[in-house]
Amino acid sequence: MDRGFMSASHPIPDSMPAGAHGFQPVSKLSYAGDDDDDDSAFESSLQSNPNRFSQSHESGDGIGVGSFLNPGSPQRQLSNRSPRPALEEKEEVLVFVESANKKLFCKLCNKVFKDPVIVSCGHTYCRSCVLSRVDGVCPVDEQKLMIMVANIAVSEQISELVIHCKYGCRFDEGTGTFVVEPGLCPATMKLGSRLEHERDCDYMMVECPNNVGCPMFLKKDLDDHLRSCSNVHCPYQKYSCDFLGTQEELEEHLKTCKFEGMKDFLQRTDERVTDLQMSLNQKDQEVEFLRSMLGRLSERLENLEKTVDMKLEMVDRNQNKIMDEIVNNQKDISAMTEEMSHINNRINLGATAGAYDPISMFKCKGTWVGHLGPVWCLCAMGDYLFSGSTDTTIKVWDTSSSYKCVKTMEGHTGIVLALCTYGHNLFSGSHDRTIIVWNVDTYESTHVFKAHDNPVCTLVAASNMLFSGSLKVIRVYDVHTFELKKELTGLNHWVRALAATSDYLFSGSYQTVKVWNLHTLECVRDLETSGGSVYSIAITNHHILCGTYENCIHVWELNTFQQLETLMGHSGTVYALAVLHTASGTKVFSASYDRSLRVWSMENMICTQTLVRHQGSVACLAVSRGRIFSGAVDSTVKVWQ
Repeated sequence: MDRGFMSASHPIPDSMPAGAHGFQPVSKLSYAGDDDDDDSAFESSLQSNPNRFSQSHESGDGIGVGSFLNPGSPQRQLSNRSPRPALEEKEEVLVFVESANKKLFCKLCNKVFKDPVIVSCGHTYCRSCVLSRVDGVCPVDEQKLMIMVANIAVSEQISELVIHCKYGCRFDEGTGTFVVEPGLCPATMKLGSRLEHERDCDYMMVECPNNVGCPMFLKKDLDDHLRSCSNVHCPYQKYSCDFLGTQEELEEHLKTCKFEGMKDFLQRTDERVTDLQMSLNQKDQEVEFLRSMLGRLSERLENLEKTVDMKLEMVDRNQNKIMDEIVNNQKDISAMTEEMSHINNRINLGATAGAYDPISMFKCKGTWVGHLGPVWCLCAMGDYLFSGSTDTTIKVWDTSSSYKCVKTMEGHTGIVLALCTYGHNLFSGSHDRTIIVWNVDTYESTHVFKAHDNPVCTLVAASNMLFSGSLKVIRVYDVHTFELKKELTGLNHWVRALAATSDYLFSGSYQTVKVWNLHTLECVRDLETSGGSVYSIAITNHHILCGTYENCIHVWELNTFQQLETLMGHSGTVYALAVLHTASGTKVFSASYDRSLRVWSMENMICTQTLVRHQGSVACLAVSRGRIFSGAVDSTVKVWQ
């Protein structure tokens, strides 16, 4: 499986401090359950109280008819109300037949677990105990308590414990606990099924269905009480008959009750009144519906009037926007022309000086040390290299003269996971969910905005747009105004890698590379992989490459999107890919969890060199002026040439 959230082309390594990017649950009890968000069966049995004795439970005995249905039947003489159970005690009654295993007791309340949950340190406690803990610290290892998931395994074990019926127990003032009381309900049952018994227990205390003034009694004594109860009302009480007596007296009263001879007429009258009331309610609903429709029509008319005005304003705005885009495109064309000229000059100079000698091998030319934590991202611009780290800073390295750190930029409160440049701006994405815009001339922050609801894993800028990847979403921002333009969805996992050409955006997630049209921002192709999550993407003049969780590199043809090859050699996740054009052909560098860099020739798809100098996983790569820069978990940046 994947290791959870990872950055643009690099996961969170095992060597990182606990809590830096999420929790690593460690089971410290043999009862720790699987990671599952479903509530346990135990929760319903512990938190439920027996229901009140309802009409549906009494209908089988002919007791508790709630309204006048058939005055001539014997059952209708008993009562107008169903018996109600006594108010339940606030404290839950739990008396076990055998003592519960001590491993099923919460160390916070010293009672059997109630709604057990696994916390961040791996221990199990009651949910209410964790939420009410004053200091919020685990008593075992003194780590901060944070609920991770319900412990279903423990809940199922507790639900199998055998207990006494609560109506067979009483509260002992001497011991302050509930004990079994001889003479009351002798039943025992599993804790998970107690509700099935206790809602119909014959030893439940109930109230008389005829009058609340009667003393309470056991449910099993209900029939005897009803035969002697003197609070039986006439079934025609609602018609002003004020008879009150016993069941036998009611039967004699009905022989002379003036309403008894009118029962058929009264029943038809009730039915007619009910029908008229339903018809009136229906008419009221129709009137309300017509009023609602009238309001909607009025609102729609107002909206249409507003729409005409808005469209006229939109025409003006679009005209201005088109003019701005034309100006921006002209600037981009000029910048691209100038950059191409510089590239050609460097290529010609390199070929003349022998910098790209095909028989030369890449060697480590130096190591930069300065970060206080792993280096997760690199970005080169001109003579400077930018590096982002776990220490929340971005360092600027001079790659042409002093070869030293010239500036440390601070602003993020979380790990810096992604870097990219556009124009005179550097963009940085962080675990703190924000993107900071930096001026590369002054190294000062010019803008900060919250980009996602989850960590920003990867960034890339193209066509006046800034793309940022996070959990199951890519957000598109205007590169000048930083306004959100669109969200690209339909992704199945963390978006850890982004790359762009002049026409397409490539995004990597779980076993998929999606190809997006840069002009319409619509997905035009899905490239399927078989190596787990995609952690890195690189584009050459003819190929698309992606590095995956399962140590392999997939290669597709750029124009046809046909898969050509799968490059094997690394023994760990391929976190980063970088392309270097040399006189002898195109070279692709890959960085891996196995602490090595590999050099691949795209002419014959073979590995021509393996570079091992880092002391930790190699997490990121950058290319500048014929040199390769690599950042690793060992907190260093190395230069290769």
